[in-house]
Amino acid sequence: MTYKVKDISLAEKGRLLIEWAERHMPVLMKIRERFTREKPLDGIRISASLHVTKETAVLVRTLVAGGATVTLVPSNPLSTQDEVAAALAEDGIYVYAWKGMNEREYYNAIGFAISQEPVVTMDDGADLTVTLHKLALGVKSNEVNYALETAGDRDFAKLISSVYGGTEETTTGVIRLRAMAREGTLRYPIIAVNDSYTKYLFDNRYGTGQSTWDGILRATNILVAGKVVVVAGYGWVGRGIAMRAKGLGARRVIVTEVNPVRALEAVFDGFEVMPMSEAAEIGDIFITATGDINAITLDHILKMKDGAVLANAGHFNVEIDVAGLERVAAEKRKIRDYVVEYRLPNGKRVYLLAEGRLVNLVAAEGHPSEVMDMSFSNQALAVEYIVKNRGKLQLGVHKLPDELDMEVARLKLETMGIRIDQLTEEQRRYISSWGLGT
Repeated sequence: MTYKVKDISLAEKGRLLIEWAERHMPVLMKIRERFTREKPLDGIRISASLHVTKETAVLVRTLVAGGATVTLVPSNPLSTQDEVAAALAEDGIYVYAWKGMNEREYYNAIGFAISQEPVVTMDDGADLTVTLHKLALGVKSNEVNYALETAGDRDFAKLISSVYGGTEETTTGVIRLRAMAREGTLRYPIIAVNDSYTKYLFDNRYGTGQSTWDGILRATNILVAGKVVVVAGYGWVGRGIAMRAKGLGARRVIVTEVNPVRALEAVFDGFEVMPMSEAAEIGDIFITATGDINAITLDHILKMKDGAVLANAGHFNVEIDVAGLERVAAEKRKIRDYVVEYRLPNGKRVYLLAEGRLVNLVAAEGHPSEVMDMSFSNQALAVEYIVKNRGKLQLGVHKLPDELDMEVARLKLETMGIRIDQLTEEQRRYISSWGLGT
């Protein structure tokens, strides 16, 4: 088996989507031109667990242009664009992905990626990396059992020892991998692509800020103007969502936080800050972006207004207590494609979007191509960096070198037709010396 997708006949539509993304990802296309000439990934086997979108397809084609063999599986059961999966499969990429996978199918896909015996892994949320480590360490779980159904009978400890390194795209995944590193569980080095300036300052803030609202509006078609929006978490993702809420005319934007510095930042940025227990009573639209479990609990939900809308922008579907909501609901019905109405015991109704999963990728298309241009340029350069430095990187989670981060920024400005100043020799000497004072 070389692929498993929903419908291979969707390939032509997928190719058009990929072509559209390529036109809006000029930095990654420049990297592809160099990769095509230099073949820095010749013979490298890459397994990637990423959202299967048109932008991801541009990255995969770039890696293949560099000489790599790529296997692509999802990083979320509901985020695959089936047309794109079909186009990549028809192009000869090993793809195991379709929208609407159940848990078993999702981990079957992860197992398929492992079965290709990668020497580099690419992750968005760390499910591939974590599952490979669990297999190598003999950890038992349902997820591992499902992965074994497609990973086959092999020596996983030997397999993991041959991996040069991996990359991680998102905040949630980096948190998981750093926890593994602290516990001494991590078996190969990881490049935290998420920690690159040209990733988190743009992808997390502007990409998620826009695409989260895109998902909410496609799902509901509600008017944001005049409403009270509650954003749980004021990291870079929360910042972007709150900023766009204000731009869409929200009457009030309330931020909930546990970090005092971020809470203070939100206040200075012009937002109200209060505990979720208080915000729950006055919000119209609630959006979680914390990366942690139960940012909105059942107790919070029971306090909400009749008609409150709940959406999640965090990577995993744990930020809203969906299980608690399911348990107490007196009635449940699907209103629109990605909108489920729950009638609470108190008679009020709340509306959960996208099953509590990533609303921007389930109900919309994810980040705009222009911002993923930088994120995936970092991914391509990170893979090249791992290959060039195989055997030299220490175990742990590393940042991509700043010079590569700055190169992505330089190329992005160049493709936008924007020029900036350069330091003079006098200025270089001044900032590198200590002798001159007042």
